[in-house]
Amino acid sequence: MTDGSRGPQILADDIAAQRPHLAAVTKYWAVLRMQLQNNLAYPLDLLGRTISILLFLWIFVNLWRVTYSAAGEDVIAGLSLRDTLWYLMMAEAVILSKTDLSRIISEAVKDGSIAYLLNKPFNFIVYQFATGLGDSVLAFVVNAAAGSALIWWLVGPPPPVQGWLLASVAVLLAWFLDFCIASLIGLSAFVAEEVSAFRWVYQKLVFILGGLLIPIDFFPDWLQAIALRLPFAWTIYGPARLFVDPTWARFGEVVLMQGIWLGILGVGLVFFYRKMVGYLTINGG
Repeated sequence: MTDGSRGPQILADDIAAQRPHLAAVTKYWAVLRMQLQNNLAYPLDLLGRTISILLFLWIFVNLWRVTYSAAGEDVIAGLSLRDTLWYLMMAEAVILSKTDLSRIISEAVKDGSIAYLLNKPFNFIVYQFATGLGDSVLAFVVNAAAGSALIWWLVGPPPPVQGWLLASVAVLLAWFLDFCIASLIGLSAFVAEEVSAFRWVYQKLVFILGGLLIPIDFFPDWLQAIALRLPFAWTIYGPARLFVDPTWARFGEVVLMQGIWLGILGVGLVFFYRKMVGYLTINGG
């Protein structure tokens, strides 16, 4: 079995050397597929993530049952207990399937390996996204399957099939959005050296303003207005809320906001990446 960290890179090198006529999309698709295969070779890692989501959801089930019982209401802020728990299942599946690309990129910057990687026949940023997506897809499927089994058993069946289909599109765009933010944090190691504080702040913003711990619908109106204008909500809240309310109107809103922030952060990432590569060239020769 090819080593998990070297497999995608070796495959990308082989494709570039032996089949230079292939499109870049094919090359990065091969990297993604190889990463999926590598992850299948480590089932214990997937099992660990599955145990995590089951523990979190068990706690949420008991917490929100008490909350709804104390409120004496079947529906709070437009969400029933069943809707809230299915929302949290999707939110946890998304967050637990993400790869910490900011840490991976910052470590490559700090240990100098990025200078070596930049000479490879692939775009460093796109390569990192392909490997990260390869990690996330399989982890998301496993987490969603395990979480769904538990929530279905405890509170009843999931939203209709349309919810899964529309939410899947939003989850993919949410990964794109998270990748842009994580890459900006990772590349900032060029000037800040240590970026763990930035990662910590980003994680807490996602937990609160992203709607991971509490659906944004339960926030005061003024805080909802702020949260829904920031990108964090569209990495977690958008896909999870769409899952339990799979209407075309909400789908359009989620995709529109994700698209706006992808445009803003994507342009920022391209500019920042080029600036940092130039900085490396100047300082590294």
